[in-house]
Amino acid sequence: MQKISLAGAVALVSLISGAPLGAQDDPASEVSEARLRADIDALVGFGTRHTLSLQDHPTRGIGAARKWGEAEFRKASAACGGCLEIVLPERMVEGRRIPTPTRLVNVVAIQRGTERPNEVVIVQGHIDSRVSDVADFTSDAPGANDDGSGTALVIEAARVLSGNTYPTTIVYALLSGEEQGLYGGQLLADYAAEQGWTVKAVLNNDIVGGSCGSDGYCDEGHVRVFSEGPRADLTDEIRAAQRRDGGENDSPGRNLSRWIDALADETPGGLDVRQIWRTDRMGRGGDQIPFLEKGYPAIRFSVAVEDYEHQHQDLRVEDGVTYGDTVDEMDFPYLAKVTRLNIRALDRLARTPMPPAPVAQAAVQTFTSLKWEPVPGAINYTIWKRRTDVPNWEAEPVIANVVATSANLEGVRGDDWFFGVSAHGEDGSMSPIASAVPAGGFAPIPE
Repeated sequence: MQKISLAGAVALVSLISGAPLGAQDDPASEVSEARLRADIDALVGFGTRHTLSLQDHPTRGIGAARKWGEAEFRKASAACGGCLEIVLPERMVEGRRIPTPTRLVNVVAIQRGTERPNEVVIVQGHIDSRVSDVADFTSDAPGANDDGSGTALVIEAARVLSGNTYPTTIVYALLSGEEQGLYGGQLLADYAAEQGWTVKAVLNNDIVGGSCGSDGYCDEGHVRVFSEGPRADLTDEIRAAQRRDGGENDSPGRNLSRWIDALADETPGGLDVRQIWRTDRMGRGGDQIPFLEKGYPAIRFSVAVEDYEHQHQDLRVEDGVTYGDTVDEMDFPYLAKVTRLNIRALDRLARTPMPPAPVAQAAVQTFTSLKWEPVPGAINYTIWKRRTDVPNWEAEPVIANVVATSANLEGVRGDDWFFGVSAHGEDGSMSPIASAVPAGGFAPIPE
């Protein structure tokens, strides 16, 4: 077991290169604002994309929109020599907002990893749209921002990243049925479980294409990233352990959010992440939730400020106010920035190993012991800490480039700190930090 004092840790930190881990040419520079705009124009052109709308019409309804999304994925695949596998998971659904049995289909493109193809990162947006009445499937529902923006982002990510190769798999997904109750998210979460995927991260993008609210307040410099606190899949036993030893602020999704925030800070002139420490907006939800319920790390990207007059609204002018989710209310330079941040995250996550699942022991002793199992693809690990009353990990690690899978931190009394461990790939890319708390690992909790 490795024993290192704080003084020794500082000496090791001084050996770390000043260059960002995993630095390389930025694939996000290839994002095209013009392509994003053209994609949303195409999506709006289907009239409505309501889940209960026409499935077999060539130019109108959800069926035509899905076929268009599939065709865009196939174009991207053709450009990379067939590197994308297109799958169309489907099921019949019926529920409170789906009064009759309805065929639900997701459009998914899979870019297989070359070394650990079962290890996946997912980027997704929902392709369906709605007006004021969620049951109205005939009226025009442009859905430009909600969620044409997320759909266009996912397709653009596939175009940009499919020309590269990665050790792990990237999944690009266009989901149906979000507005009826997160049905498409549930379908893909179930599909991931059926495939036996090890899900490293889910990046859900929903309403990411505007910068001004209905009250005139604008913020084009930030994007919100929502992450859950206590895990959705906690058992009573682990919930009790977290009450005792901590972990309410250390879910995999929360640490993924911290990692995204740090990644955004690497790009001058890009968006700053505003971490929102709740699962979603107050009283609302998104397609990241079915993944969280299965224990998969998942976060939601959304605009810094929402425009309620231009989402979930009938097209109309009322008391001099124009309502409706139309293209002219969007901010395409802002959408391009959110797209670039997602692409940087996907590129980095597809190169990093999985985060470890560290365990800390510090009861009634003057040092802290950390240990974890080896992670496939990792060449070394870094240990981090933060005070229990601060939100983010310290800027400098406790120990960097640890080749063992355990360490003693001499003189560090564990009662006063939270600890975490990240894994590094051969190219230096660093995984998100996993916390050494009950259920801090990035894997679902065993039933």
